[in-house]
Amino acid sequence: MRKIVVIGGVAGGATAVARLRRLDEHARIILIERGENVSVANCGLPYYIGGEINEREKLFVRTPEAFQRRFAAELRLKHEALSIDRAAKTVSIQNLVTGEIINESYDVLILSPGAKPISPPAACVGSDRVFTLRGVDDADRIKAAISTLHPENAVVVGGGFVGLETAENLIRAGLSVSIVEMADQVLAPLDYEMACDVHQHLAKHGVRLFLGQSVRDIEVTRSGLELRLDENIIHADLVIWAAGVRPESALAAEAGLEVNARGGIIVDERMRTSDPSIYAVGDAVAVNDYVTGLSTLIPLAGPANKQARIAADNICGIESEYAGTQGSAIVQLCSMTCAVTGINEKTARRIGLDYDKAYSWTPGHAGYYPGSKSMQIKAIFEKGTGRILGAQIVGYDGVDKRCDVLATAVRAGMYAHDLTRLELCYAPPYSSAKDPVNMIGWVIENLLTGKVQQYHIDDVSTIPRDGSATLLDVRTPQEVRLGRIKGFINVPLETLRDCIGTIPKDKPVYVHCHSGVKSYIACRILTQHGFRASHMAGGYRLYHSVYNNQKKGQPLTETLHAENVPGIVEIGKR
Repeated sequence: MRKIVVIGGVAGGATAVARLRRLDEHARIILIERGENVSVANCGLPYYIGGEINEREKLFVRTPEAFQRRFAAELRLKHEALSIDRAAKTVSIQNLVTGEIINESYDVLILSPGAKPISPPAACVGSDRVFTLRGVDDADRIKAAISTLHPENAVVVGGGFVGLETAENLIRAGLSVSIVEMADQVLAPLDYEMACDVHQHLAKHGVRLFLGQSVRDIEVTRSGLELRLDENIIHADLVIWAAGVRPESALAAEAGLEVNARGGIIVDERMRTSDPSIYAVGDAVAVNDYVTGLSTLIPLAGPANKQARIAADNICGIESEYAGTQGSAIVQLCSMTCAVTGINEKTARRIGLDYDKAYSWTPGHAGYYPGSKSMQIKAIFEKGTGRILGAQIVGYDGVDKRCDVLATAVRAGMYAHDLTRLELCYAPPYSSAKDPVNMIGWVIENLLTGKVQQYHIDDVSTIPRDGSATLLDVRTPQEVRLGRIKGFINVPLETLRDCIGTIPKDKPVYVHCHSGVKSYIACRILTQHGFRASHMAGGYRLYHSVYNNQKKGQPLTETLHAENVPGIVEIGKR
């Protein structure tokens, strides 16, 4: 009878145990977990803090008793693995209640230690007002602090997925919230221009954003906490430290298993470590990016579960390989939804891919059906072929299913023309006859086939304004009243054909509109009349979102007016 020891019970470890038992009824399976629970829904912790999940028991997918009955595994809860003796094939384990240390032998070992939060300053460790959020106990402490201290405001340090989910739920719990992020944007998987919509949305919901700033010090005062940032000092009643995570791979490294420079445990496609008797899964392992093939760290629950299943399969003689992680993720932010899959432009540029990008601004469901709101889609594709490499979506209803379709397209190696041919479900409450996924496919196809040329919002400042080019704004007068880009002449699309004879043909024409639709149509008209025309991808809406963003050293607290935006003037303010 084989003896399989699994270290770590959440996500990867629990899934591995369940799969192992389904494949091998006779193996002896021991699960080592330093907490008091297994199979915990850690992704639900922010929603428990905010009250969206109001029953603590709902966080436990399966109780230890139910887990043990179903999978006939020996659970060693409140036990911690201290060291691994690979030669003797034993694990040194300490009972955290009694302090007793024993050596447990294994035939096969699975490591699922996860990742640990980056810690706040040492002076704040143990404070009843500074927290990290990793497990149910952390969430309990935060909820208790809200109940007993009656805080009015909180600062979340870190603008990643966990930080933003926590911020949203602190707002739901009645607190005013500030977010401090050392990068110039929240949600690193988004490209900057896509994150700008998120910044504006959070600001409209009262969140103060301190971007491009680090916390230098936290001082405990009589009234709470004082955070000293690079350029600001802010007060907080509570601080949630969500500045990222690191692989908890010390146990593996001390045992001589190979880890990379960032601490990720190196595994092969079957999830085996450098020791063929030891497997590793979850947030602590280095994975290959599915699109680029490069090694990376992507701590997500979905991949952890898949890796655990693959490790169990291989242990039980079923050949199975992990093909890589593409980083599909989604987050809800005060009614807004942001979703990503595949690589972003930052990655494509950094590794030197021959790529291009396209944008669409499309309603989540039929525009005539009540409640329709548009979503911004950005797709990264291989130049020349149109193979889909990644996508980002920021919007409201229907963002999740569109990103799931695009995630499938990335995984299947699909091309832009494949997106145009997808037959997706349509009824007015759910979509449009031309689904947003079809639309982004057509946008890319138009670029690939030369039906339209595009320029980007960061090209606007370099467009000549010395008379050597014609700059057209084809929005309606009503749209232009909201703000305009200097140098562009307003010629509404509906009047373009009437005045086309007044436009010089020997000069390039740069066109823009609100979202890119009207400017595309204008370019088709102009091109067929012999003009060299290109339109601004993403339109004025995206341009304004980016340049209406945070001023250096100042918190983003509300939407600025058009006259405060570089390169933009209102009518009558040229």
